Amino acid sequence: MPKEKSFFAKSGEKPSPAPGEISAFLGKETFFEGKMTFEGVFRLEGRFGGEIFESGTLIVGETAAIKGKIGVNTIIINGHVEGEVYAKERVEIDSTGKFYGDLFTPTLIIKEGGILEGHCRMQQTLDKKEDDLQHPSKEDDYHLTS
Repeated sequence: MPKEKSFFAKSGEKPSPAPGEISAFLGKETFFEGKMTFEGVFRLEGRFGGEIFESGTLIVGETAAIKGKIGVNTIIINGHVEGEVYAKERVEIDSTGKFYGDLFTPTLIIKEGGILEGHCRMQQTLDKKEDDLQHPSKEDDYHLTS
């Protein structure tokens, strides 16, 4: 009898995907709740609730909605994200993107039409784990008033 191979079994080391090559995808009709990690580039078009940590690049599509804690190298937001985001390299909020919550990143790009509501802390390095990061205090807030 031939030995059956499990769909989820590791079969040796796979090479990392090329930069920009999508290694995982969740379509707009999907809903996922829980904890997730991934390598490479992950594109999400559906809904997600939970935690994403120690991961590569997350692309949040226009139809996507995420609620939870996210720790990635880079996040590109075209849809709706609510919660806490820790990005080691950069955050991009495109013209259709909406972010609500606490944001920690060394580089932030918001295109015209993009929305950021909440707190943002920009630091040169985010080497600490998410549990070690301090939330911004009211004393550190700087408000622009008219």
